[in-house]
Order: sequence, then structure tokens, then C-alpha cells
Amino acid sequence: MAIYAVGDIQGCCTELRKLLALMRFDPEKDNLWLVGDLVNRGPDSLGVLRLVKSLGNAAITVLGNHDLHLLAVAEGVAELHPSDTLQEILDAPDRDELLGWLRAQRLLHVENDFVLVHAGLLPSWTVAQAQQLAQEAETALHGRHYHEYLTRMYGNHPDHWDDALEGYKRLRVITNAFTRMRICTAQGEMEFKFKSEVQNIPAGFMPWFEVPGRASADATVVCGHWSALGLKVTPQIIALDTGCLWGGPLSAIRLEDRQVFQVSCDKPVAKNW
Repeated sequence: MAIYAVGDIQGCCTELRKLLALMRFDPEKDNLWLVGDLVNRGPDSLGVLRLVKSLGNAAITVLGNHDLHLLAVAEGVAELHPSDTLQEILDAPDRDELLGWLRAQRLLHVENDFVLVHAGLLPSWTVAQAQQLAQEAETALHGRHYHEYLTRMYGNHPDHWDDALEGYKRLRVITNAFTRMRICTAQGEMEFKFKSEVQNIPAGFMPWFEVPGRASADATVVCGHWSALGLKVTPQIIALDTGCLWGGPLSAIRLEDRQVFQVSCDKPVAKNW
């Protein structure tokens, strides 16, 4: 059995199928870990959802910001952006089944010494604490009052963690860290506008995984979300968003031996937003 982790797909279904073929992925014996952002801006988000859902327990998915955005739009608590390519899902005959499956996915997955998450972990969080906090947000998302959670998750504040946080402010920080964070200060204050290369990070901030003394550094975090960072493989970090949507490759890694697999982008989307 092998575990293959795949970077942000964002509706690039053709490339996902090619990547699975390249890896000779066998759902009967292998596992597929997906770092989130299955959908949006690419040409076939509906196809991606149907494909990943069809893999059943062979696929483990954590939610990204675009996946949560789809759920919020479907609930009527957010509007489609001009760049969104989600309408096909919203109009699909199996819409409710697909959205129900997506909402049931997790924000964090921990197995052995690996942590699977879309964006990152705040530097003060141990893996055990991150698991507990993910369960808090997942309980809200998976429960009866998920509509309220989706309504209240938007916003950039609070921008740092405090154990005393309560209610939806607490859940917002948890959700933002797991699905939106790229950089933060040494004290864990997050900034959400930055999307560029590492050399352009504003003064006082750093990649979340480079904060000195990061409490989760004893594990290997498998993540995506930051296409300008590109492929990054170290003992502590495996970053897999290589911007397939924009013309880069779709990337995967076999966790057992760190072998990287990549397929080229079929039809890049113009990066005009």
C-alpha cells in the first residue's frame, strides 16, 4: 500500500486523471491524500468532486478555502465571484449528494508523523492541540447549525490565537489558520492578503512554517494553498500547490519514499485576479 498526497486541484479534472494514471494509483490498495481546494476557477470542478467521491475510503480530503466557499454559496450566505466556476455543481442533479459529502470532510488529518491540512498550523499549536481545535470546527460544520458556521466564518479578525477565544471568533481563527494562512508574525498574527513569492513577504512576517520554535515541528505537515511557494519538500514540510490552474504542473508525492509525480497543465486559466 502506498499513500499519495496531491496538491490543489481546483477543478483540473483532466490533470487529476492523468496524475492518477501516472502514479498507477489503485484504490483497492493505495490511499490518496488531498490537500483541499478540490474546486473552483478550473474547468471541471463537478468532475473532480464526482471522481474523488467515487474513490470512497481510498481518498482522504481536507477542506480548503474554495471548498468552504462553495458550501457557503450553496447555503446562500456568500455570492459567486466573477472568477468562480462553481455554477455547474450548483446546477447538477447530484448537487445535494456532492455537497453533503463535501461538508462531511475534515479540516485536519493526522496519521503517524504526518499532518494533512490545506494551509497550515499556527506556530503555537502542537499537533495534538491542532487536532482538538479542528474537531471543534468540524463539529460546527458537520452539525445541525452548519448554516450559522458558514455565515460566521468569514472575516480576518481575530488575526491570532488566544485560548480564551469563544464562539464564532474562536472558530474563525481556527478555520482561517487551517484554510487561509500563508504568513504570520513570530507571535502568530496572520496576514491574509499576501499571495506572492517568499522574497516579497512584508517586513515582520514569515512563512508560518519558518517561525522559530514552531510547536508542530516534530511532524511533517503536508499542505497546499500557496501556489507562489511552489513545490517544497523538507523533513518538516511538504507543500504541493504548484499552480496547475495557472499553467504549472499538478503535483503529488508518495509519502513512503518522497518520490514526486507531476503532470502538465492541460489548459491554463488566465491569471487575471
